[in-house]
Amino acid sequence: MQTSTKEAVMRRLGCIGSIAIALWASAGVLDAQHGTTGGQWRTYNGDSGSTKYAPLDQINKNNVTTLRILWRRPAVDPTLTAKDPKLRIPPNFRATPLMVNGLLYAPNGVGLAEAFNPATGKTVWVQEPVAPNELEGDSTRGVAYWTDGRDERILVQRGEYLYAVNAKTGKGYPDFGERGRINLTHGLGPLMTKFYWTGAPFVIRDVVIIGASMTDSPGSKDQPRGDVRAFDVRTGALRWQFHTIPQAGEFGNETWENESWKYSGEAPVWALFSADEDLGYVYMPVTSPTSDMYGGHRLGNNLFGQSLVCVKADTGERVWHFQLTHHDLWDFDPPAAPMLADIRVDGRPIKAVVQVTKQGFAYVFDRVTGKPVWPIEERPVPQSSTPGERTSPTQPFPTKPPPFDRQGSTADNLIDFTPQLRQEALDIVKQYVTGPLFTPPSIRGSGPNQTKGTIQLPGSVGGADWQGAAFDPESGLMYVPSITTPFVADLLPGDPAKTNLRFTRGTREWVGGPRGLPLFKPPYGRITAIDLNRGEHRWMVA
Repeated sequence: MQTSTKEAVMRRLGCIGSIAIALWASAGVLDAQHGTTGGQWRTYNGDSGSTKYAPLDQINKNNVTTLRILWRRPAVDPTLTAKDPKLRIPPNFRATPLMVNGLLYAPNGVGLAEAFNPATGKTVWVQEPVAPNELEGDSTRGVAYWTDGRDERILVQRGEYLYAVNAKTGKGYPDFGERGRINLTHGLGPLMTKFYWTGAPFVIRDVVIIGASMTDSPGSKDQPRGDVRAFDVRTGALRWQFHTIPQAGEFGNETWENESWKYSGEAPVWALFSADEDLGYVYMPVTSPTSDMYGGHRLGNNLFGQSLVCVKADTGERVWHFQLTHHDLWDFDPPAAPMLADIRVDGRPIKAVVQVTKQGFAYVFDRVTGKPVWPIEERPVPQSSTPGERTSPTQPFPTKPPPFDRQGSTADNLIDFTPQLRQEALDIVKQYVTGPLFTPPSIRGSGPNQTKGTIQLPGSVGGADWQGAAFDPESGLMYVPSITTPFVADLLPGDPAKTNLRFTRGTREWVGGPRGLPLFKPPYGRITAIDLNRGEHRWMVA
């Protein structure tokens, strides 16, 4: 599920409907992939390693209550709404601004880039649409910044196009792509007719990397692939394209039985990327292939679906990968950018990368080699009884760190505020299939001995979700926000007149408990601090 229900909370900025600035401060210098430098925020997650760390100390627990709003600006600059007073502005404005060399950059409520003064909120420039009839659009999460020391560019993905504009003036580059933009529907096959992405462009060296967003449960097993692509930041030329579903002769193609790679699609990166600029490696959280809850038409482990993949930034060549969920049926997408952390385990320094997941795990790898920092065990998991389905007999379980959220829809996890409420909760779950983590989706029926599907915990929004984790390089602590939200993983027989899928996703409803209460015990949201040098929880607050 490519969701925006939980938005990243940045210490410096508030961005819901309008942008409000309370305070900006400068601080010391850290490595570009291990925290921000000089009060800058040059990428969506602060740095190329997605640590979200800023060594700012003017705001602390003693004075945070005294912060006040200094200025506020609308979701769309008034110069644009003056051109079209009836301009439709989507309500889900959710961008994270960049702070670079004294200017803030952000996409506005219709996806056009704006630059503004951080001290006053006043507009410096607004990106103009290529044509007057292209003013209306959807909001996006962010933009990317690039410089070679002379030229400075802002990369903007809006709808099906990628734009490059001058960071000082907002003017486009006519020699970038065609008329200053790249059509992102091109190069993904004839089935790709409309491009959409919930992420933000990612820049490393001289390439800008783009993912994609796709529907989780389409009406056909024949879908376009969610390939990852890198474009030259100066010319817009395609530099490389990574097939997230391996094609003939490529590594991993054999994990798609019965040549299902020929028609299977999706497996995009709908979240965000991270990179080690020194190594020249990019870390890609690849998500589920078609469809996300029934895989009878794509037997096998289905690489590179639900995998953390490391590639070379200059060429897109695979360096290493690790599949986090084999043959996914749970929509357990890696939902956030991988996070880079330099840690020390048993006295040994390790350049690590951490991927937090919806199922409540934090997978920790050596980011150079892909070797797990602590053992990851393949453990037996429940198997599917759905006709045509063949689940993986095992799934990978990290031995460290421990899970950071509740896992499994078991009786032990049901609410027990009173004996009566617990009994009512037990009566509710009798209508469903329940079990430990990785219990497969089940067919929804209406007969006396049939169930309404499988209660999945965590559900499709986590565990962890879009906001991912943050890392403090001084303490070695990683902070993970998560929620405990179950939902029903149910399947319905496919209607041959409408789909070539044997089974399709059902209601996927949220499951409630007795008398309007939650079905499972609290807490329902938490922040967990994990010591990455030891692989242990330091504390958890709900």
